[in-house]
Amino acid sequence: MSLFTSFLTVNTVTIVVLSRGKCGLSAGVTRYLIAMATADLLVIIIDLILRQIPIAYWEAFTFLVHVRVCNYHAVLLYIVTDCSVWFTVTFTFDRFVAICCQKLKTNYCTEMTAAVVLGTVIVLSSLKNTFWYFMLQAKYLLANSPWFCWVTSDTRFSLAWGIGEFLQYFITPVIPFVLVVLFNTSTIKYVLVTSRARRRLRGPSSGESGRDPEMESRRKSLILLLVISGNFIVLWAVHAIFLVWFRQAGLIPSWNYPEFAIGEMGYMLQILSCCTNTALYAVTQTKFRQQFKEMVKSPISLIAKYNQRRGF
Repeated sequence: MSLFTSFLTVNTVTIVVLSRGKCGLSAGVTRYLIAMATADLLVIIIDLILRQIPIAYWEAFTFLVHVRVCNYHAVLLYIVTDCSVWFTVTFTFDRFVAICCQKLKTNYCTEMTAAVVLGTVIVLSSLKNTFWYFMLQAKYLLANSPWFCWVTSDTRFSLAWGIGEFLQYFITPVIPFVLVVLFNTSTIKYVLVTSRARRRLRGPSSGESGRDPEMESRRKSLILLLVISGNFIVLWAVHAIFLVWFRQAGLIPSWNYPEFAIGEMGYMLQILSCCTNTALYAVTQTKFRQQFKEMVKSPISLIAKYNQRRGF
């Protein structure tokens, strides 16, 4: 339970600090980061707590076998998981536009655009994941499996449902992997090329060691982009491979099911990806650390002032 509490606290603190709007980030970037932290928090609540605690302590939760709401739980879980993944993709694209597409930047990288993009992701994720309502049964399986609801044998070994589930996994997270790598590669290439060009232009007049605010801003944006998207790819990779392998093994008799330990490790890393962004912000963003310290100091200062007034 202490682990669950830590995960909840970390993401809640991130949301509170970013919501204050004093981290030196644009309004659009702040919206993306708050949305990502909120989605991660919901994944922890819906997946790590509401799903895993009954599995770990199944003796106390056997009544859930007869509670016919599991398919609703599954749909909600996959919606917030998709949002967590695709919010990362949309943030990556926003930073790609901000750094590489100066003409489009003014119109696209705004708070309103961020709100529209995030809302669209939520709507599309909700529509996409209605699939699970019809595939999964309404009763809990209470087993540590990619399917945590009852599934009929007709559904489990059906080619049509297998293709549908494979497409679900392809859309999330395989396509996001490709997009994130593509946007990041293009962004890094652009920054390196422009950095060399600006150094050549600035060299004769201000010296190569002269301070370049524009490149410093791009460098900070690039660092934030790479640590978030890199964290996503590294921690989701094992889980994605396991899901596709597991589904294929159910459809192709010659395939062996993957080792259970691989699934456990992949699931652990996937959940961890929902809890590490705060540490990444703290490492890469000076103002985030400052705001976090101020937020921690505020209640301590109030208590000290109260004690002084009371004569303690």
